[in-house]
Amino acid sequence: MEDLPDALIGEIVKRVSSTSDLSSLSLVSKRLYKIEAENRGSIHLGSGLHPATDAIVSLCSRFSNLFKVDINYSGWTQDHGNQLDNHDLRILSSYCPSLRDLALSFCSYIDDTGIAHLAFCKKLMTLRLNSLPRIRSSGLLAVAVGCKNLSSLHLIDCNKISGTFEWLKYLGSDGSLDELVVKNCKGISQYSLLLFGPGWMKLQRFVFEVKSLYNIFEPKDPSYVVNYQYCYDFCCESLKELSLRRIVTVEEIGLCSLLGKCKSLEKLCLHFILGLSDNDMITLAQNCSNLRSISLQLEPVFCEGPEGRVFRTPLTDESLKALALGCRMLQVVELTMFACEPTYPEIGFTQEGLVMFFQSCPIRDLVLCGANIFDDEGMKALSSAQFLQTLELMDCIEITDAGMRLLADCPSLVNLTLRQCDGFSDVGVGEVVCSRKLDSLIVEGCSRVSRKAVVGAAKSFRYEQYYPGYGQLHRA
Repeated sequence: MEDLPDALIGEIVKRVSSTSDLSSLSLVSKRLYKIEAENRGSIHLGSGLHPATDAIVSLCSRFSNLFKVDINYSGWTQDHGNQLDNHDLRILSSYCPSLRDLALSFCSYIDDTGIAHLAFCKKLMTLRLNSLPRIRSSGLLAVAVGCKNLSSLHLIDCNKISGTFEWLKYLGSDGSLDELVVKNCKGISQYSLLLFGPGWMKLQRFVFEVKSLYNIFEPKDPSYVVNYQYCYDFCCESLKELSLRRIVTVEEIGLCSLLGKCKSLEKLCLHFILGLSDNDMITLAQNCSNLRSISLQLEPVFCEGPEGRVFRTPLTDESLKALALGCRMLQVVELTMFACEPTYPEIGFTQEGLVMFFQSCPIRDLVLCGANIFDDEGMKALSSAQFLQTLELMDCIEITDAGMRLLADCPSLVNLTLRQCDGFSDVGVGEVVCSRKLDSLIVEGCSRVSRKAVVGAAKSFRYEQYYPGYGQLHRA
């Protein structure tokens, strides 16, 4: 390598992804030490820094071209020494003029003063803040004003953010964000997000999740204000990915109103939305013909029907029919029905509706969870699905060996995951394995399927006797 120019060695170093390999490479010679330092673009920091301030000065001095920094104190205790603090964040912003991507996780020593130092990072494009208990709106406003190139903002478990939300108004008026992710921030409601205003026009990815569970027996929007008219007249035609979890849309339209405005939408996740109805899905299907991926996680609520009030999952075959007719490009589908029993509470879908849906769309990846209405007749429809490559069945208790055998004829199936399905045994799984050249086979918590039926049955295989259950999904 002595005859190679520095530029070529630099290109080689850039292609080494392992941090330990890069560190070992830098020890070979002074020349490689220098080249590796000049070409190190990203670094991950955490509890191993001690003392923190000396370490951050040393690292930033050596790696002067850092563009991505990830600081994560997950699992930190006082025994690990002091964390990076506001002063250290000032050092980082001063020493790293090329910084474009910054992630801060579980940094309990950093508050608004530290976050405000990021305003000096003029090239910053992506900022991820995860579990920062001392961050408030004033720090975010400083970032919004100073970081003109900011295009992606993630806020996760930052519970002190509240107030006037001037930072959100500023980001909306500036219109620079194309990705906004807000998860489990107690002080930020779906109505606070309306202050984003014109920013919705450019936004391409939006994720909003609420952690606290609502009372499904007394549905009430905690953000609802009597006699106050909320405004939903903004445009979001650039939005390609939308994910909403545990929002309430009973008293007011809520963020479900986005479904009729996102004509460019390609990926949609609606998880445990109180107030979701067939009308929402019909509106979606009429306006989002480019939809390629949909994930619906549903639980029983009280719904008005022909026979009066019933306790079931909110969507019916009318939603499936609308999606089948309006979203002809659907390739990735997840349907999860939580906490439903064969008799009560019920699933709003029927097996006939599911079969029609599966046969109408070119589904490539399918997750079907908690579908106690889906049996061997339904499996017959899946066995003829021309494009189905990846199938996950979870807690589908009515599928027997006879239904599993039908999968042997599925023309494109290469990845199969089975979880908590007790209706079939080694016999049914064995026939699928013998007839299909599976790339992946995962069996977890299926009481009648043994390890023997799984080991060696695919290029990649995993077997677990127990599985925690999809109740964990609801609480995640």
